[in-house]
Amino acid sequence: MTTSPLTHFDEQGQAHMVDVGNKADTQRVATASGTIRMKPETLALIQTGTAAKGDVLGVARIAAIMGAKKTSELIPLCHPLPLTKVAVEFDIDAVNNSICCRATVGTTGKTGVEMEALTAVNIGLLTIYDMVKAADKGMVISDVQLERKEGGKSGVWTRDAGAS
Repeated sequence: MTTSPLTHFDEQGQAHMVDVGNKADTQRVATASGTIRMKPETLALIQTGTAAKGDVLGVARIAAIMGAKKTSELIPLCHPLPLTKVAVEFDIDAVNNSICCRATVGTTGKTGVEMEALTAVNIGLLTIYDMVKAADKGMVISDVQLERKEGGKSGVWTRDAGAS
């Protein structure tokens, strides 16, 4: 059988968890982002802190951090990792009635934290949706993507330099 570049499959094409036992521990960091668009009135609820469920972005930040920490429980073939950093920020874009979530995750280990950063962003955005869905069920989550990763054998990758 031909060797596949997809590391989560063995020689027989069966899914498996990649063996990282022989890899060296290195510092690894990944940043991901994504956006949620909504009605102007919904964004105003979030900005003024008058959403019925409370501090939307504060709760979403904690949820995103928790999401990063739980990634290996949600994504079947991800390794559980000792995270050294999870930073989450939200940028409000009043012109486009949207909020961008950006998460940066770090570890020192044998495998990267791209999935943890992507999970954090998704959970952060889903939490925003959950907290204000009573006001706007038509919100759209989009453009969830890896922005940058560093560490390991492949070194640094940035969206600007290597986007597909």
